[in-house]
Amino acid sequence: MLSIKANISKLLTRYRASDTRSKEVVHNIMLATLMKVVSVVASLLIVPMTISYINPVRYGIWLTLSSIIGWVNFFDLGLGNGFRNRFAEAKAHGDTLLARRLVSTTYFAISSIVVVVLMAALAANAFIDWSKVLKVSAAYRGELSIVFAVVITFTCINMVANVFSSLLSADQKNGWGSCIFAAGQYVSLLVVYILTKTTTGDLVKLAVFYSGVPSIVMLVVSFVMFRCSRYKMYRPSFKYIKLNLIGNIMKLGVQFFVIYLCLIFVFQIVNVVISRQVGPMGVTQYNVANKYFNVIYMAVIIIITPMWSAFTDAYAKKDMAWMKSMVHNMGLIWLLMSCGGLVMLLVSPLFYHIWIGDKVDVPVAVSIAMFVYVVCQSLGNMFMTMINGIGTVRIQLIVYVAFALVSWPLFTCLGQFFGLVGIIAVPSLVYLIQGLLSYIQLKKIISREASGIWLK
Repeated sequence: MLSIKANISKLLTRYRASDTRSKEVVHNIMLATLMKVVSVVASLLIVPMTISYINPVRYGIWLTLSSIIGWVNFFDLGLGNGFRNRFAEAKAHGDTLLARRLVSTTYFAISSIVVVVLMAALAANAFIDWSKVLKVSAAYRGELSIVFAVVITFTCINMVANVFSSLLSADQKNGWGSCIFAAGQYVSLLVVYILTKTTTGDLVKLAVFYSGVPSIVMLVVSFVMFRCSRYKMYRPSFKYIKLNLIGNIMKLGVQFFVIYLCLIFVFQIVNVVISRQVGPMGVTQYNVANKYFNVIYMAVIIIITPMWSAFTDAYAKKDMAWMKSMVHNMGLIWLLMSCGGLVMLLVSPLFYHIWIGDKVDVPVAVSIAMFVYVVCQSLGNMFMTMINGIGTVRIQLIVYVAFALVSWPLFTCLGQFFGLVGIIAVPSLVYLIQGLLSYIQLKKIISREASGIWLK
């Protein structure tokens, strides 16, 4: 007992002696951890509820179509992430006026893009037969067309609303963003629950409320905080829009855009490939296993997300000692999370039985493949997030472009020979390579030995 008290006292002493940046990181991790636990509960509750509402096959169709529409989020041309770095740099140098101009300009630029994207998507929707694209019954054709129009509209609205989320991240207030996200999830959960009690299974109704509620929550919260909080000084205004800043934001942002465009081919087409190669039930199996093991990845994201803007701040101030200690600590955390994932793998059959009963059967091989995927995903994103904060993303760009070019044949070939397990292996390999390269790059930058492509 005395030993535990001594250790706690030691940790508190170390915390009080830590620098402001580290304290901010700890605050965000603690708040984000609480909110992620809350979000995980909501996520676990909504899966069986939704499957029961629209049945497993239609749930697979819903997930596939939603993932396709999710690609639209990447078409902000990297402005969101470019803004995040530029705002953090302006704040580190105490330039409030520039920071406000960056906020206003980013809102204007992304809103302009969204209008064009939405109009183009709705026009294309009139000519696309989604039942053929997804290889499902033609009876779903009309319903899927309406669902696409609804979800694409709210997705575009969310792109604009999420500028505020990027602002919170840039200001090292990721925990606040997690609170807003959790609120949106629980309102969605409540609405879906009401739907299950008052209506029969309807994809259109699910689309309206499930995709619409988070967008509305983010818009309302951002409006209130821009008027009644410390973010009033950054409130967007037409007079602060400076078109010349778009180029400054996009200088870095366009690299993020190309990276995320490649991510569409490497990762976001997974549900489409599974639907075509294995069938809608395979999509459901994949997503059930992914939601379970994703608890590990979410834990990693909680810890690593504050590091993006913290590394932007540290690199701007040339605080290499702090960066070195964080890289070491993150490596230890990855090893700990991987051990936790192994325990989850061992108990996964029992958990699936308790969670979803006999609605969906998840093979052991799929669980093993998903465990490996999440471990590699955690490694890759852990070190890539730090690199993103520094802004030297050229190596990431090259690797993602190379894999994007060969992703479809790789998915198809491995899917034919190894089924769902083979498909999951492709993104696992990409994350593993990115993680190792990012770690090497970080070590070079921190030791001031980086040059050439390692600094681009």
